[in-house]
Amino acid sequence: MRRWANTGKRKTTWDAANKTVPAAFLIILLLVWQVVVDQGIIEKYILPSPVDTLVTFFEILPGLKPHIIITLKEAFTGFFIAICFSIVLAVLMDNFKLLRKAVYPLLVVSQTIPIIALAPLFVIWFGFGPLPKVIVVVLVCFFPIVVSLLDGLNSVDVDMLNMLRSMGAGRIQTFRLLKFPAALVNFFSGLRIAATYSIMGAVIGEWLGGEGGLGVYMLRVKHSFALDKMFAVILLIVILSMLLFKGISLVQDFFMPWHKLLSKNMGRQ
Repeated sequence: MRRWANTGKRKTTWDAANKTVPAAFLIILLLVWQVVVDQGIIEKYILPSPVDTLVTFFEILPGLKPHIIITLKEAFTGFFIAICFSIVLAVLMDNFKLLRKAVYPLLVVSQTIPIIALAPLFVIWFGFGPLPKVIVVVLVCFFPIVVSLLDGLNSVDVDMLNMLRSMGAGRIQTFRLLKFPAALVNFFSGLRIAATYSIMGAVIGEWLGGEGGLGVYMLRVKHSFALDKMFAVILLIVILSMLLFKGISLVQDFFMPWHKLLSKNMGRQ
């Protein structure tokens, strides 16, 4: 009992350290940043201080609501399309090995092409509406989802797979009862990564032209050299991305409550 108690104390101390160290480092970094700007080592018009950025953030936040709505619509639409496309492609590649051998290298090569280089082409082909932004979001989101899901489908226990097949289960039943449930952890890992990319993809698309959105607003304030507003929008993008990340984690906890309990039990050992 004493050994288990000591293990629990060490685990609690380790968890507290994991949360405290990053927070302390961030606070120190912000304090150094604030002092450097206040002392005039770097001028405010070049690098706004954290306090100025935070004040500007709350000042411009009410006026940013239309831009936030536009960017979130583009991000959510592209994210949803990327999820559907990734599931279909991963299932097909898992069932047809020849298709996987043909397509997987192309998927890897596609990620070596800078999105910022493709975005102007989408604007030329599809105009300045929301479609080019949605396409950019799909391109940056689908790869981590399809790769994570494909890895999860391939990591299914072979003995379980053979047992289902020996009981007469077809491909659809095998996928529904074994493969997809076993791949959920990988699937949600890819979703969390893609969720943080979705806002970034929408903003990149808006940089190339549009009538509204956070990317368009950033271009406007950049041309007026209002860097405090630029940093405020960057802070907003970080917040929105982290909220999406947390939202996917909550969805995972809802659909996979056993995974959270299993992680806690493993941490106690």
